[in-house]
Amino acid sequence: MADKPAYTEKQYLGREWIPVTIRLMLAMICFAIYFFTDERERNGDLLVVVGFAIVIISVIIGFLPHFRTRVINKSLLLDGLWSSRLVKIDLNSITKVEKGIYSRYLFNNPVYNLHQKGTIRFYTGGNDAIHLTDRDGLVYIIGSQHVNELLRAVQEEMKK
Repeated sequence: MADKPAYTEKQYLGREWIPVTIRLMLAMICFAIYFFTDERERNGDLLVVVGFAIVIISVIIGFLPHFRTRVINKSLLLDGLWSSRLVKIDLNSITKVEKGIYSRYLFNNPVYNLHQKGTIRFYTGGNDAIHLTDRDGLVYIIGSQHVNELLRAVQEEMKK
């Protein structure tokens, strides 16, 4: 069946504000040290090259997708970056769906299909997530930038 997805979201690696701030601060430090070096020697030129490399890499990472979330045909599909396998969560086996926070920490690393202590995590950025519990007690924690729309789409697909 080639139905239209009830929900689609792409999450990108380089668009979270904390890592962007860290990278830009490193580039600014490189440029500041270059500016305050007395003699424009070869090592000073290296700082300019490193500063521009950090800025260029930050721009490229901003367009690099981490994973895509789709709700279609009573299933939740999570398609990862490049060689990651497609994860299909059958919504018929889900017993509880709830909105919550992803983590209580301020800094979280992006993860895809991380199995840890009875949970499977999918996260790129943001604070919110949905928690899906299946019949076996396994909890899927899926981070989203638009958690209310994702929650609504999952609940509607489960009712079908």
